[in-house]
Amino acid sequence: METKKSTIKNIAIPFGLLLGLFAILISVINYITGQYLEPNWMMSVLNLLVTIGIIIYGIKKFKTDNDGFLSLGEAIKIGLAITVISGVILAIYNYLFMTVIEPDFVTQLLDFSREKMIEQNPEMTEKQLEMALSMSEKFMNPAFMSAMAIIGSLFTGFIISLIGGLVMKQNRPEFQ
Repeated sequence: METKKSTIKNIAIPFGLLLGLFAILISVINYITGQYLEPNWMMSVLNLLVTIGIIIYGIKKFKTDNDGFLSLGEAIKIGLAITVISGVILAIYNYLFMTVIEPDFVTQLLDFSREKMIEQNPEMTEKQLEMALSMSEKFMNPAFMSAMAIIGSLFTGFIISLIGGLVMKQNRPEFQ
């Protein structure tokens, strides 16, 4: 009896969708609770733990479905594929959030940043404050922030899958 072999695609799509939907859920909770400008650290930790869990479980499922064999390259590809799918989903949500759901999000974020800068640097002049905010504003557009969400997802996915792959790798005997 032959065991069912998984492909990277068969693992990445459902796990990536699951991770993307979870990330949207966290964002919606932050929005509903009014913490979308300064997310709760517990939600960030929960998001990271779930991300680690989903990526590691996806890598483990691939290894189990492939007779217990897993190369480091396969583990990294799985982690990156999962996170690129979830990153694209989250980027689309973030773009919709900033353009449809909360179109004045950038203005709110700049106001929030202004308050934080004044609080942390009370000696900052108005000119310095305006210069810092104008620099920040250049990076606070929906397209740039969506692209950064994908890049951040890929970086996180790479680190998690690298560590998971190093721990779980089991090369096929012909490659050892």
